[in-house]
Amino acid sequence: MRSLLNWKDIDLVVFDVDGTLYDQKRLRLLMLRRLLAATWKSRSLDTLRTLQTFRQVREALGDHPEPDFMRLQYARTAVRHNKSEDDVRALATDWMERQPLPFLAGCRYPHLDRLFAGLRSAGKQIAVFSDYPAKDKLAALGLQAAPVVCATDADIARLKPDPRGLLAILRQTGLPAERALMVGDRFDRDAAAARNAGMRALIRTRTLHPEFDTFRAYDDPVFAPLLAPVAVRASAA
Repeated sequence: MRSLLNWKDIDLVVFDVDGTLYDQKRLRLLMLRRLLAATWKSRSLDTLRTLQTFRQVREALGDHPEPDFMRLQYARTAVRHNKSEDDVRALATDWMERQPLPFLAGCRYPHLDRLFAGLRSAGKQIAVFSDYPAKDKLAALGLQAAPVVCATDADIARLKPDPRGLLAILRQTGLPAERALMVGDRFDRDAAAARNAGMRALIRTRTLHPEFDTFRAYDDPVFAPLLAPVAVRASAA
């Protein structure tokens, strides 16, 4: 049985990005509208179908890890759609990394700025581990973290639930796993990666879990010890 989360036991908080720092469903709806407009203009479903396959291939590579996932995610998608790997890479980069950036700020979950300020005020380090490139997304969200580690980094090249990215963060910060917490939105990826690294996990979901702590929003009671001091200072000012 898990113990209650005590922030005094935590020195490092590692955040996932997609679905954890912003409303991924809302962003995907906004991007779908843009994609459908592009589809109507081109009179072709090719881009839509290629991106759908790319997501499926990536998800499968997370379920069944392979060392060369960086190439395979493009190669397997390319084969299914009779494209070159470079074409798939350019398409995925454009639609999944660049075009969403202007919409991210409007999709950011409430209270995150207060939480990040509260964590820093309490002397906690904030890091990020994402399966996708994250630095531009963090800038668009108006949030700061260091180190920022991604599965696509050349020295990581492993998708969650592989813990390589989390272990790299622990090495860079010099902190032990038992003093670190992974905050994510998926049990099978974020929580599993944390467990594999020997860390605790806190998962954003409406579903309770027998092993991992959960929360629904960033003003939930679990964050009260971090948010309250910030609120007090703001009112005093």
